[in-house]
Amino acid sequence: MIDASLPVAMFDSGVGGLTVLHECLVALPQEDYVYLGDTAWFPYGTRDPERLRDRIALITEDLLERGVKLVVIACNTATAIGEDVVREVAAGYGVQVVPVVQPQAEIAAAITENRRIGVLATTNTVESGAYRRALEAQGRALEVIEVAAPRLAPFIQDGSLFDEETMEMARGYCAPLREAGIDTLILGCTHYPLVAPMLQRILGRNVRLVSGGHAVAAAVQRTLTRAGLARTGDEEGAYEFFCTGPIADFREVATRFLQMPLGEVRQIEFADRGRPSVCRADGAV
Repeated sequence: MIDASLPVAMFDSGVGGLTVLHECLVALPQEDYVYLGDTAWFPYGTRDPERLRDRIALITEDLLERGVKLVVIACNTATAIGEDVVREVAAGYGVQVVPVVQPQAEIAAAITENRRIGVLATTNTVESGAYRRALEAQGRALEVIEVAAPRLAPFIQDGSLFDEETMEMARGYCAPLREAGIDTLILGCTHYPLVAPMLQRILGRNVRLVSGGHAVAAAVQRTLTRAGLARTGDEEGAYEFFCTGPIADFREVATRFLQMPLGEVRQIEFADRGRPSVCRADGAV
């Protein structure tokens, strides 16, 4: 029997998943959370899929060993490439998994009026066909237009300045979506909500944007409630952070994404399939 007092775990290739965590903190403030940002391997979007699946298995096992009641894949590429891996590892602990692709597909299919849905995502996510399959499973005759945007997530994570060159990059990615006449766009990377105003301006206000945060937070709430694992009460839960890259870099960018104080951040090194070494907040082993 899983203890309802355990935290909810989530992971991402970097800090984009914090847009999902933020929505969970708002929707389910009484829950505890553990977040792992695999910044040493960022970006996932251009990684070799097989090596990435091994990495995802290591991360999932580490989180489960810490004692958690639910695993949230707060990364679109990790969901597209390795959802089955996460589910297989989590099943050994009796823990359920909430991915980011399916909840977005359900919302997009429900709200589109002209049945033309765009997907803006990383190269690996687009090539996996995960969104196309998820949308086809909704039972509506939908036209799906997928566009890979390999430069967009690194731009967001690096905190680069918004200038005319940035706008031209975004216009280039959005051009096929505008030409297709979509009325709904799935932001297929958890980094993308940070540039939603820019995308909205380019696409026009009549195109509805579907982000992962709201959709996943609702799915987390449903999953915990059905399993009898939702915490009750008015007290705010706690949250803790782990990263695989430099702590200072993670803290700087993550604070901007989460828009809340982070507290202590600990570093994890995945050297092999053995137990990872955990570093102190100052980076000293």
